[in-house]
Amino acid sequence: MHEKITGSALPSVMALSYLGDARHSLYVRRMLVGRGIVKSGELNEASLRYVTCEAQAEMMRRIEPSLSDDERDVYRRAANSSHLNKPKHARIQDYRAATGFEAVVGMLEWIGDTERLAELFELAHNFNEENTGKAENIK
Repeated sequence: MHEKITGSALPSVMALSYLGDARHSLYVRRMLVGRGIVKSGELNEASLRYVTCEAQAEMMRRIEPSLSDDERDVYRRAANSSHLNKPKHARIQDYRAATGFEAVVGMLEWIGDTERLAELFELAHNFNEENTGKAENIK
């Protein structure tokens, strides 16, 4: 167990999901700008391949076998949280998986494990990029 992952040392899984959503969005924005996309409309359109509920759920399914026990526990608690809103445009299974993905990202951001965060982003995004034929390694 990571020294900062001890019971009350972590925020709630919903707070971790909130933080993880912001951290993942920043990663995606840096990746897209790094590709040379400069128009806001194009950036927003391109980001939808990565920041939607369905895309994050697919990323979670991709990284799930590689999760540590601590990461799996945070994922499970977030995905099973009773505080989730009912999604309007997504399947509940995808919404839960995406929330879990965001919570894992948020936990790693919170404890400052940028190396592990980069590993998981690479796994998640290289898989996504394989589907579009544009694999890149931007952390």
